[in-house]
Amino acid sequence: MSTKLPPLRSLLAFEAVGRSGSVSIAAGELNVTPGAISQQIKQIEGHVGIPLFQKDGRGLVLSKFGKTYHHMIAAGFETLREAQNLIVNAQNIHDISISGLPSLMIKWLNPNLPSFKPSNARTTYRMECTHIEPDRRLVDTTFRLTYGEVAFKFPHSKVLFTDHCYPVCSPSYLEKYPEACTPDGLRSLDLIAIAWQPMHNDPPGWPDWFRACGVAMPKKVPITTFQLSSLALEAAANGDGVALGQDSFVEKDLLQGRLVRISDAAIRMPFPYYVCWSGSALSSDSAIEFLDWISIVGSKRGPRLV
Repeated sequence: MSTKLPPLRSLLAFEAVGRSGSVSIAAGELNVTPGAISQQIKQIEGHVGIPLFQKDGRGLVLSKFGKTYHHMIAAGFETLREAQNLIVNAQNIHDISISGLPSLMIKWLNPNLPSFKPSNARTTYRMECTHIEPDRRLVDTTFRLTYGEVAFKFPHSKVLFTDHCYPVCSPSYLEKYPEACTPDGLRSLDLIAIAWQPMHNDPPGWPDWFRACGVAMPKKVPITTFQLSSLALEAAANGDGVALGQDSFVEKDLLQGRLVRISDAAIRMPFPYYVCWSGSALSSDSAIEFLDWISIVGSKRGPRLV
């Protein structure tokens, strides 16, 4: 076996086929013909002197040695992509791209963002609200704001805060149903539920809250279930019923009088919210300043359970 590196085209073809298990898919990715991919695979196997693939039905699977070789080659290409991303970030030095869970972005980050004062006034933001977690390398994203253990898949992560929930409703709803201020009174009223699955484990729900209060969960099914916490809170603000609001999400609505907290009883979220970033994200002063700022803002949301 030669210690000289195989041709780059062969390495690219090997990485693509090993990852996808398909010559045709690899050909599409690299914009060449399947025949060209097959030729490159033959070339690299001839170079290393050991079979890297074995047939599995209509597809190809890596051999035992091929798996080890592919893992190392793929890691090398990922490092190259990180290097390119570093250059891209340096060229867009004043651009901060933030991807986050929709309700966290809308109800927490956006109201707080005006307090971020970067040293460079030309700093711009690109905001993406999505439940879909980006590629773990965060190639096109400076920061990802997410919830729970999924944060550990990214190169770097830091806890922002751990939230807690309590019942909220509109002032008009409370005026109409004053019994909503007690757990027993709530049992017969209109409950608004939140379900995040399948993207994330659900936040604490009404059964958890009633259990914490020592009261049996009513048999009555919640009138509406939302996948977005922000939509559930809007329904509550519109007078449709009572929702379990996360403290960080309802802060502005409480101050504006759109919502009122109707119970001191609160339950803690099982996981924290995180800010995540890649190794190349902090290549600009603006990004470093943003991370410092959001860390401080998050830390101010310490436990305030009653």
